[in-house]
Amino acid sequence: MAPKLLHKTMKLIGSLTSPFVRKVRIVMAEKKLDYHLTIEEVWSETTTISESNPLGQVPCLIMEGGEALFDSRVIVEYLDTLSPVGKLIPSTGRERAEVKTWEALADGLIDASILARQEKRWPSRLESERSQAWIDRQMAKVQKSLVAMEKGLGDKVFCSGIHLSLADIAVGCALGYLDLRFEELLWRESHPALTKLYEKLSLRSSFVETL
Repeated sequence: MAPKLLHKTMKLIGSLTSPFVRKVRIVMAEKKLDYHLTIEEVWSETTTISESNPLGQVPCLIMEGGEALFDSRVIVEYLDTLSPVGKLIPSTGRERAEVKTWEALADGLIDASILARQEKRWPSRLESERSQAWIDRQMAKVQKSLVAMEKGLGDKVFCSGIHLSLADIAVGCALGYLDLRFEELLWRESHPALTKLYEKLSLRSSFVETL
């Protein structure tokens, strides 16, 4: 399943509310890559996402020869190799590991928050069938992740190094998802460093265009 050369009309299958799709779209914007966005509602009975991704998930990147890349981490890793503009992932060493760890933390926060939301709002489940203990467990992961991010960021300008990297994009997407789905968390009140970073990221055109 080796990728072919970049085609100017590569297609990204995704949802406008998915933070993982947003991460890919922001990377594409920062790298100045052309693509066509195809909106797919994976929860719809008529969805065709499994034809491209057997896991039934977005984002999914369709390349020139029809090959599909899926999982946002795989996609952004590939995209960062396509253009020398704005390198977002260090090539090797400790710096690379740091950026990828930030991404894993941000993605883990998103995963936990999605699981909590699904348990709380799944339409086909009776109220008596919902597990508050499960919701609390997932939201505890969210809170601990925010604390870890705040501590890791400290007084630094960016999460890793002195320039924007995938670490900042992943964190920004995680915080944006909390604003979208968990406004009641009020995460800004106890995380000033993250608030400052998010305000700075929110001014970038890549973040504005994918809000």
